[in-house]
Amino acid sequence: MPYFSIIIPVYNRLDEVADLLESLAAQTSRDFEVILVEDGSPLPCKKAADDYAGKIDVKYFFKENEGRSIARNYGMERATGEYFLFFDSDCVIPPHYIATLKACLEKNYTDCFGGPDAAHSSFTDTQKAINYSMTSFLTTGGIRGGKIQLEKFVPRTFNMGFSRKVWERVGGFREMFSEDIDMSTRIRQAGFSIALFREAFVYHKRRVNLRLFCRQVYVFGMSRITLRLLYPDSLKAVHLLPAVFVVGVVAMAVLACLVSWLFILPLAVYVAALFICALVSTRSLKIASLAILTSLIQLGGYGCGFLKAFFVKIVLGKGRNVEEEIAIRKGK
Repeated sequence: MPYFSIIIPVYNRLDEVADLLESLAAQTSRDFEVILVEDGSPLPCKKAADDYAGKIDVKYFFKENEGRSIARNYGMERATGEYFLFFDSDCVIPPHYIATLKACLEKNYTDCFGGPDAAHSSFTDTQKAINYSMTSFLTTGGIRGGKIQLEKFVPRTFNMGFSRKVWERVGGFREMFSEDIDMSTRIRQAGFSIALFREAFVYHKRRVNLRLFCRQVYVFGMSRITLRLLYPDSLKAVHLLPAVFVVGVVAMAVLACLVSWLFILPLAVYVAALFICALVSTRSLKIASLAILTSLIQLGGYGCGFLKAFFVKIVLGKGRNVEEEIAIRKGK
């Protein structure tokens, strides 16, 4: 019986799943099984699962489309390991990952852990720029596993794990946006320990299309208000920064047009700081230039989503309450 059960929800990601399975087949430690849960994909990845069946212990399941959280829960119900690991299908796992994680847990066992993500050298320049904008302290405050953080660490499902005991007591994921933050919060509230293992990182491809990336971060911003309705104390100052950025940029633009161009200087200084830090981090002029665009998209998209949800749900009190939203997404 393997110690780790790697659970991966999949929807129309055949090529990405093949890359992920290839990286798992290259692990230096094989104390794991892979549970692939196809969530009603019109383009299933069964062929990739069959191709790697002789290389790793992979189990493939196909179910009707109900959402990634329900797919993860479906996988946990069929897992045999004592510790569940979760990756997104667009991740690539370094060959030392499982061995590193085992060493971390043997040295400092925790009920739940999360790890950071990074950009692989083979990723496109756009993917690398997006990765920078999602992990830089200048854009996210380090809340996604960086060395410096402005809030308590919260594992995310692109690189997250917890024990079978956690699942048995806390239950599975809710089908909602930011379901990993909700799950981490419930785990912490149940009294379980949560740790960040920086050594256990993954390569995360993220979105390759800027339009999809903008939509993704917009939804992230909206979901922060849903989480605030669920957990009133969960909203921290760092979560307000993108909204403050959006309001500030609009105010600076108006003042620059009506009063003096000098009002736009703070934004210019911030953009310069983004470029310099990205250049130091990536050592590429092209990626650093793209990082300015992706960082502005990340902050602007998240901030606009946050402001819209805040105005509609908090100020106007309109829309479904959070429990109704969760019930509807579960089909109840």
